[in-house]
Amino acid sequence: MPETLSPRSTRNLEGLCEGASDAARNAARISMREGCNGIERLQAHFRGRAFAPHRHDTYAIGITLAGVQTFRYRGEQRHCLPGQCHILHPDELHDGAAGTEDGFAYRILYIDPGLVQAALGGRPLPFVATPVIDLAPRQNNALLAAWESEGPIDELARAEIIAAIADILLAASSDPATASPALRLPGLLRVRALISACPAERHSIAELERVANLDRWSLARQFRLAFGTSPSRFRTMRQLDSVRRSMKSGADLVDAALSAGFADQSHMSRQFKRAYGLTPARWQAALH
Repeated sequence: MPETLSPRSTRNLEGLCEGASDAARNAARISMREGCNGIERLQAHFRGRAFAPHRHDTYAIGITLAGVQTFRYRGEQRHCLPGQCHILHPDELHDGAAGTEDGFAYRILYIDPGLVQAALGGRPLPFVATPVIDLAPRQNNALLAAWESEGPIDELARAEIIAAIADILLAASSDPATASPALRLPGLLRVRALISACPAERHSIAELERVANLDRWSLARQFRLAFGTSPSRFRTMRQLDSVRRSMKSGADLVDAALSAGFADQSHMSRQFKRAYGLTPARWQAALH
């Protein structure tokens, strides 16, 4: 017998989609929802072109609630319909737009690749080449708490969400079944922690080699296998995290840029748009 969603799960998923239909016709809106360490959540509504081409250093796993979401990814135009899930690998360039005049709405999780990597027991990150998928009922059930909850994510829920996502990524992975290279994970984690602790500081490659106990070439290759991006881009994204926190607290863009370690506001703004597909001003205006 095929799997079926529980009546509650079916109602909840339908409610998410139906409740977003009217909102998708309104002006751009971004609503940040409470997440936890390593999981960021938001709901967004857009018409027309939503995002310029950009890339982030997290997994982005979303569900379309209303309308048609279209985006260019790995050389092809993709379309994600209500109820479908889209999975974007870290550091992959993509844009975003409404596929119809009615606009679109979605909820999305930004997941720290380090959490996925930990849930996989140290193996390299799985790569999902076809980004729009139909989740099996049991997969939808496993993620409903992440999609629908408005409250905080506690440690148990965090572990359950990450485990479910790791399983979904493995099931949808296009990676060939080859032997995985052995990762020197303790050293890579030390480098990641050093950068995270003070992203405004630019560490020398010699220092990172000492911390990782790896040569620079192995460090560059293995860091990407473990976390989906390069050490330098990981630093930039942590700088932008600092900028967004400063903006939310009311700091002006110049001060936010300088305190995060950017050369000036224009440098920060260019990196911001490359990462999020929006200028800092548009991001701030859409934030609710």
